[in-house]
Amino acid sequence: MNYAQVTQEARVVMVEFFATWCPHCQRMMPVVAQIKELLGDEIPVVQLDIDQNQAAAHEARVDGVPTFIIYLNGTEVWRHSGEIDGNDLLAKIQSF
Repeated sequence: MNYAQVTQEARVVMVEFFATWCPHCQRMMPVVAQIKELLGDEIPVVQLDIDQNQAAAHEARVDGVPTFIIYLNGTEVWRHSGEIDGNDLLAKIQSF
């Protein structure tokens, strides 16, 4: 997988790095699923398991999970590690 390509697939892209063994990630799963549903095809939401995408996680300098990164025109414009309120995350994505 070409991580740089993923971050440039649309004007705005939100990437979540997660791990299946992470309790915080598990709590965020339904939140992220709902956000994906609300955004539809408007803004891509890409979820990457760090255990299966170690190169991408390294490239993105991910040091904790879950990590949410928003890219605007392929450039990182926002990052958050840890759990976050779904409404706050959605508002942050839509602000770009």
